[in-house]
Amino acid sequence: MTLTLAGKTALVTGGSRSIGAMIAKRLAADGAAVALTYSASPERAAEVVAEIEAEGGKALAIAADAGDPEAVRAAVTRTIETFGSIDILVNNAGLGLGGPIEEIPFETYQRMIAVNVTGVFVATQEAARHMKPGGRIIQIGSSMTRYAGFPNASLYTLTKGAITGFNRSLVRDLGPKGITVNTVHPGPTDTDMNPADGPVAKIVGPGMAIGRYGQPSEIANVVAFLASPEAAFVTGAEIVADGGLTA
Repeated sequence: MTLTLAGKTALVTGGSRSIGAMIAKRLAADGAAVALTYSASPERAAEVVAEIEAEGGKALAIAADAGDPEAVRAAVTRTIETFGSIDILVNNAGLGLGGPIEEIPFETYQRMIAVNVTGVFVATQEAARHMKPGGRIIQIGSSMTRYAGFPNASLYTLTKGAITGFNRSLVRDLGPKGITVNTVHPGPTDTDMNPADGPVAKIVGPGMAIGRYGQPSEIANVVAFLASPEAAFVTGAEIVADGGLTA
């Protein structure tokens, strides 16, 4: 099988669990050397690295809180120092805190902005400084920017909407440099944050056109396409992978 990403280096933020872990493993399977950041799950990050290495790939786990700009910059630097370049950035790290708008503590708002918005901006800015033509920046958004099917998620949706707007203009900034910028909007996906048997599933489940939650590997498949040479003409796209929830 042709390794479409052979010779490339990817950085996946929040790559120790769920969607992030599957993205890291899929990009490695396609031939990329993969660095992944983690904050609270060192054991799981180590497991992802071990799985990749067991398959003959190259991987590195980096402790970096996505809400700490200096830690994010350092993660990009370490990726380049270890593997020699950064060709693919997947901004996957994120929090899903929320609640009724009247009750959300301002500290919660600040933390969500730090991780879901500032962390994305800093990682993107730092990676773009080093990327060569053919680079790929892929943001993980949310189908909730198109359809909010349940209450108490306004803060989460605010942060994901910010990334959607950011990408639209970023496309113009980085296009002349040969770098593509795209967004993947996962719908309800079976993750630690939103399990297929959790409370949210009881609300949105009936709206799933294909009758089930997505799997992290299915989101990773979309990311892998956008990272591949076949997607060289795709930039500024928002790909919704939500089982038809927002159709």
